[in-house]
Amino acid sequence: MRPIGGVVETGDMEIREAEAADWAGIWPFMRRIVAAGETYAWDRDLDEQTARQRWFPPAPWRTVVAVDGDRVLGTAISGPNREAQGAHVATASFMVDPDSGGRGVGRALGEHVLGRAQADGYRAMQFNAVVETNTRAVALWKSLGMEIAATLPEAFHHPTEGYVGLHVMYRLF
Repeated sequence: MRPIGGVVETGDMEIREAEAADWAGIWPFMRRIVAAGETYAWDRDLDEQTARQRWFPPAPWRTVVAVDGDRVLGTAISGPNREAQGAHVATASFMVDPDSGGRGVGRALGEHVLGRAQADGYRAMQFNAVVETNTRAVALWKSLGMEIAATLPEAFHHPTEGYVGLHVMYRLF
């Protein structure tokens, strides 16, 4: 796992807590990803205000960004998967600017979020909805120790592949 201090530097990229000003760098690629309808079960016409509220939830949630200088390359949110008796399991969501693919942004964010969750005392990480056709993400999460706990058949309506499965992925710390 990566160090979990305030700023993590990885070559020409750093991962840090997101600031309000980062939204201007997140929204353009988030809008593209959501509108494509291939990886998120969100309204493809999601408005900016709703998107911002979802991506900057209150504590104990955390929002981080991977940046190269002033450019946001990717972002992640993480927090408790459930309330009360389920709050010991974390969950997370990730978005990487498609123009930054192949730079290790997703891996760096994944390592950071997993390390932070473990340091925060969570006992496990659960991803609730990894689209099975998102093979790069599935391979990445497996390489970081996540396992497919279950696949919900036809739980996601992909715009070109039709009804495909959603993986629930899990990792104990």
